[in-house]
This record gives sequence, structure tokens and C-alpha cells, in this order.
Amino acid sequence: MTSAQDKLETALGYRFSDKKFRNTALTHRSYSHPHYERLEFLGDSVLGLAVSALLYRRFPELPEGDLSRLRAHLVKEDTLHRIALSLDLGDCIYLGEGEQKSGGKGRASILADALEAIFAAIYLESGFEAAAEVIEKLFAPLIASIVPGQSLKDPKTRLQEWLQGQRLPLPTYTLLNTSGAAHAQLFHVACAIDAPYSLKSEGQGKSRRLAEQEAARAALLLLKVKEDET
Repeated sequence: MTSAQDKLETALGYRFSDKKFRNTALTHRSYSHPHYERLEFLGDSVLGLAVSALLYRRFPELPEGDLSRLRAHLVKEDTLHRIALSLDLGDCIYLGEGEQKSGGKGRASILADALEAIFAAIYLESGFEAAAEVIEKLFAPLIASIVPGQSLKDPKTRLQEWLQGQRLPLPTYTLLNTSGAAHAQLFHVACAIDAPYSLKSEGQGKSRRLAEQEAARAALLLLKVKEDET
């Protein structure tokens, strides 16, 4: 576990001087007390302020309402979950036996909360500037990809809304297979759309939900090709 946590610090670009901060941030309530819940409460605010500042500087012309929507998109559970997966955060969390057996290491809510707890732990040990630097490192690619005015909805939602707008049945998602060790599984999912398009796309991800999002993204691209051909 220590090796995994050391790798996490490398990925974050931050080394904890006092490992108690780090360990508490990575301890689920099912494992022991103290656990990360109080830190998660604080980390939510640290994250919100840091992301607000990044957006404020990145988009000087956007009004408050647009900035608020962008912030909500960036700090939501799904985004935090994806970042946590990229950090292999699940390998670092202390879980009780029952939570571990039920797949807690990959659960979106646990990973998102633990990531926020990490931000709080950095803040408590080294101050807001240090926490903000880590947050900027993790969120900069997402912020750089934002195009003002472009839909922020995830691919599954966009695909569903497009099909509903055409009065067509919703897509079906099928788990094709999983690979890898239990703590680092890769999910392979198919997305099928019935007539008149009758197409099938596939996607992979570190969770079934992320794999479904990638399959939906691929389906949207295929639909665009078909629409351009007509």
C-alpha cells in the first residue's frame, strides 16, 4: 500500500511531510477512525475556490452564470471519479473488508470523496496555494479543452437527448468483457442503436460507466457521419 501511496504523491506532484494527513485522507469509515469524511467536507470548498479562480482567469469575458455552470461541471462526482481513476487512487484507499469485497475501490462516490479529502489534507499541511497548485495540475487539461458555448453534457446524455429528439428508442449498453486484475479492471462495453440507423459502437474504461461514456461518444461520431452522408 505504501508503494501505491508514494506513486500517488508523485502523480500529484506533492509530498506529504506528515503522512498522517495523507493516511487520514485515504481512510474510509469502514476501515477505521479517523477517516476522510471531515477532510472531504473541507476539500469540497478548497476545490471549489481553486477551480473558480482557474475559470475566472481562463475566461475573463464569461458572465457569472456561465462560470458557475463550468465550475459545477468540473467539480461534479463524475469528473472527480475520472481524475481519481487516472491517479489509481483506488489502490491507495484503506477500506473495510466488506467494502473492499463489494468493489469499493472503484466506486465513484468513494474515489471522488477521497480525492477531495486529499486536497484538504494538502491545504491543512501546506496552505491554499499548495493545494491550488495540485488542483491546477489535475484540472488544467479539462479546462483547456472547454469551448465556451459548447455543451458540457456527457456523451451518454447527449446521445439520449438526440435520440429522444428524433423520437427513436434509447440505445442499449452491453458489457462485452472485463480484463485485468480485480483492482485495475478494464471494462469493454458495446452501445447499440436500432433502426433506422442500426449501428453499434464500443468503448473501454476503468469503470463500466466510463466505458459506456466512451461507447456513447463513438456512437455520436458514427451518427454524425451518417447524417453528413444524407
